[in-house]
Amino acid sequence: MSNLHKLVIREWSEADRPREKLVSQGRRALSDAELLAILIGSGSMDESAVALCRRILADVNNSLDTLSKMDVNELSRYKGIGEAKAISIIAALELARRKKESPSEARKVLNSSKRVYDFMKPILQDLPHEEFWTLYLNTGCKLLDQQLIGRGGNDFTPVDVRIILRNALAIKAHSIVLIHNHPSGTLQPSNADRILTQKIVEASKIMDIRVNDHLIFTDNGYYSFRDEDIID
Repeated sequence: MSNLHKLVIREWSEADRPREKLVSQGRRALSDAELLAILIGSGSMDESAVALCRRILADVNNSLDTLSKMDVNELSRYKGIGEAKAISIIAALELARRKKESPSEARKVLNSSKRVYDFMKPILQDLPHEEFWTLYLNTGCKLLDQQLIGRGGNDFTPVDVRIILRNALAIKAHSIVLIHNHPSGTLQPSNADRILTQKIVEASKIMDIRVNDHLIFTDNGYYSFRDEDIID
């Protein structure tokens, strides 16, 4: 067993701590084991919370559905999982099950730059760093999915066009909207912004996917490539 597994989570390097990883990289960046580790908080003297959760998941063939059917006694057989931790896991999985059964919200219609800006405002407002997001839409401009594509510093965000298109193809998106923020507050696109936009537009055409717009977001307003007739 590695030395890392013998350490409690607070002694790990910050990049290895699931709570800090969730805050810095977002919830989608965490594995199932890391998310479960946040629920239980700690493991045992022999293994970390993440290692323990990996072992539990391995025993159910990494099936959250199978895990959700385990009761308190079954979970408590694992060293490091007492009654309280078992109840936390069961409660979290039950909430996930109820979420699936609850009526879904009507999909957002994002057919204008203003609607896109208002939709992204809670996500991008007050960020000290750049983030690049893609919204995936169906034929009626209704939101299918939203993905964080890249995160950078004050004035640069790495963007992999292949990831954008792979996601679009996977969910059968008809069109996409690109969004990135300028923490500096500058609304005008840089030369790099224009080049990247054109690159994505051309690559999307090959896949028969339309780029509806590219918004530059600031806390006080936005710049729309479509409104400014930079893209058709």
